[in-house]
Amino acid sequence: QDYILEFGSPLLKIKCWVNWQESHTLVKAAFPINIDTDFVTYEIPCGAIKRMTKFQTERDKAKWEVPALRWADISDDNYGASLLNDCKYGYDAKSDELRLTLLRGSTWPDEEADVGIHEFTYAIYPHLGSWESAGTVQRGYELNLPLLVKVMPWISSEKSGGKLPQTYRFLGWETDNLILMALKRSENNQYWILRCYECLGREAIFKLESDAGLALGKVVDLLERDVAEPSVEFGSRSCEISPWKIISFTLDFLV
Repeated sequence: QDYILEFGSPLLKIKCWVNWQESHTLVKAAFPINIDTDFVTYEIPCGAIKRMTKFQTERDKAKWEVPALRWADISDDNYGASLLNDCKYGYDAKSDELRLTLLRGSTWPDEEADVGIHEFTYAIYPHLGSWESAGTVQRGYELNLPLLVKVMPWISSEKSGGKLPQTYRFLGWETDNLILMALKRSENNQYWILRCYECLGREAIFKLESDAGLALGKVVDLLERDVAEPSVEFGSRSCEISPWKIISFTLDFLV
């Protein structure tokens, strides 16, 4: 197990390698948090959900673990902490503690559940303010999808002139509550599809920025069929997106 503090990063990463051969055993990572709060927030697909940290009924006590995606967060009005993961999705929380299930030794229905070699990373992210203002959603994506640098030696300096601009943005936007879900070729291979969602529960103004001349085309649904969307003008670079909305566009090249 390695504890990693990277330069300039607010995260404490814990990278684990485990040869798991146990039965009827559960391993959790627990983080006491100096906060007393009634709610904990968990990431769910394209959104977030609040759950109680203090059990009200016997039925609540039986719900000792809940599913979540990349993070869970305990915060008050001043500060908080997020617990991030790259492949572990069982959480539980008290008013002053966050826990993440790492390994299971259950024998039913699979007699050898989790038996074998495991490699995974989780991280604690202390922050000021709420999870919304602290960018917890982005930190979760960064842990799961780290930046990759690809060297392309076949691009010769003769073809490129050996010069690159200081900055070049193929695709981007400044709105902090929009998350890119996909940039792909359409199923009919006629155009590119950009899909994003609003992640903080508030309206967003999507302003596409592209040095490659990209602009918004049509709004389509998940099956890539045309959808009437009056707030989007063909060939424009901006539109309004409502809270928690998933939206897909075709992209056009304005050369």
